Amino acid sequence: MILIADSGSTKCDWIFTDGESQRLSFHTMGFNPFFHNTELIENEIRKNTELTAVSPLVDHVFFYGAGASSASRNIIIEKALKAVFTKANVVVDHDLTGAIYATCGDEPGISCILGTGSNSCYYDGSVIHEIVPALGYILGDEAGGTYYGKDLLRMFLYNELPEKIHNGLIEQFNLTKEGIFEAIYNKPNPNVYLASFMRFLSDNRDEKWIRDFIYNGFSKFINIHIWKYENHKEVPVHFVGSVAYHFSDLLKEACKIHRINVGVITREPVINLVEYHLRKLQISAQ
Repeated sequence: MILIADSGSTKCDWIFTDGESQRLSFHTMGFNPFFHNTELIENEIRKNTELTAVSPLVDHVFFYGAGASSASRNIIIEKALKAVFTKANVVVDHDLTGAIYATCGDEPGISCILGTGSNSCYYDGSVIHEIVPALGYILGDEAGGTYYGKDLLRMFLYNELPEKIHNGLIEQFNLTKEGIFEAIYNKPNPNVYLASFMRFLSDNRDEKWIRDFIYNGFSKFINIHIWKYENHKEVPVHFVGSVAYHFSDLLKEACKIHRINVGVITREPVINLVEYHLRKLQISAQ
């Protein structure tokens, strides 16, 4: 019995399966060791009683998460998982690794994350090469939800938005300078707050200004990330995450202009991760 988890900073998708007929899906908040400690992660997992109910049956846990890019941070998540899934062998790895397994499988390719944050890497079929570092929501995250949210709020405060969009934000969120400052500078998880405005952008995607805004963010991501890989025109470029999925038409348009060969675009890589690990476990059992 295996349990696969794919976690961004906003949400975590879980799938439990016996490899045959049984497959159960669960959802929790996202876990990022930059922002969350072991105690919080364990407590939040335990809140999902359906998830904890299967814990005695779990033999293997494969967790892929944002921020899980070093041993010192991974242990924060690993301890929480072992406290809940006491009989399981636990593996914690970076969300980029999960993105590679979910999109490239065993084949070479470039895999990109466009969700709450953003990141990219190249997989040569055996080794992952991260050429461009992920700088997080303050310095980077181009074309991620935090990037768009930060730019949107900045232009709102500077009165640079089209009147319809400016008024729409006030009407839907009752935005004020004081409220924005409180959410960003004083409350926990400001990256999730910034990314939450993607729903507004998606709901109003027919506005030309918003389409141009999203397109320009994708172009910036391509210039900063994808073009840094020398073979970006020779291998497929895959995308995972909610921003890539919900704005896939604009993403494909930007990639076409920049001569990028688009491969897989998926919102929830956890489904593909299940198939990847089942295949690997079957091979190792032979």
